[in-house]
Amino acid sequence: LAYALNVSSSSHELAKMVAQTPVPESVLKKRKTADRLNAQKATEAAEARKTRIAKTRTIFKRAETYVKEYRAEERSLIRLRREAKRTGNFFVEPEAKLLFVMRIRGINAMHPKIKKILQLLRLRQLHNGVFVKANKATINMLRKVEPYIAYGYPNLKTVRELIYKRGYGKVGPGKDRIPLNDNATIEEALGKSGIICTEDLIHEIVSVGPGFKHASNFLWPFKLSNPHGGFKQITKHFIEGGDNGNREHEINDLIRRMC
Repeated sequence: LAYALNVSSSSHELAKMVAQTPVPESVLKKRKTADRLNAQKATEAAEARKTRIAKTRTIFKRAETYVKEYRAEERSLIRLRREAKRTGNFFVEPEAKLLFVMRIRGINAMHPKIKKILQLLRLRQLHNGVFVKANKATINMLRKVEPYIAYGYPNLKTVRELIYKRGYGKVGPGKDRIPLNDNATIEEALGKSGIICTEDLIHEIVSVGPGFKHASNFLWPFKLSNPHGGFKQITKHFIEGGDNGNREHEINDLIRRMC
């Protein structure tokens, strides 16, 4: 018992001596710096979380707005078609603003001008595809290279599937090919054009908006597979039973077979 009392008293004295020993100034500075950095990190993490939550809400609101816009446009077309049918008139479909162009032939016996046009369209490889704006200049270019391409008018479903399944973007100064699996990648490249998420990108492509040029250039040319069931005859035009040239809305079925 006396030995135990001596040990406890000596431990108390040792604890007092340690408590009275002054802590070096360098250690105190390190502690203060560590506390300040931890507090700063916690503040930054809280702010980042608030920003992320606000951005997610904005993205959801935009997506809901786009869905309403697509449905209203579809209902408007259905109503106009029914009115025309009821009154015995013809309904003229609105002109397409968007084209999807894909390359279906190689480089054998290719004229240099055709090769240059395909390079301008970014169709350097077989089964590459790009979105282009439907205007007079583009149509004239496509007519010159019709034997080597297939093109048409993609719908909303096709555009969405292409971007979600086969979408890659040009990121960084080296234009690296990065998959579009994060909205931050899109916002970093197209934030100046008001495009911060995948749904913004899809809407800009489908509607051919003011930022279409930047959005289309940001997208890497789509690398598609051979179509299920194969091509019929790539050396003949579509209206002759082949595959090349303008196939209008039938391009959607071909793209689904190649995705």
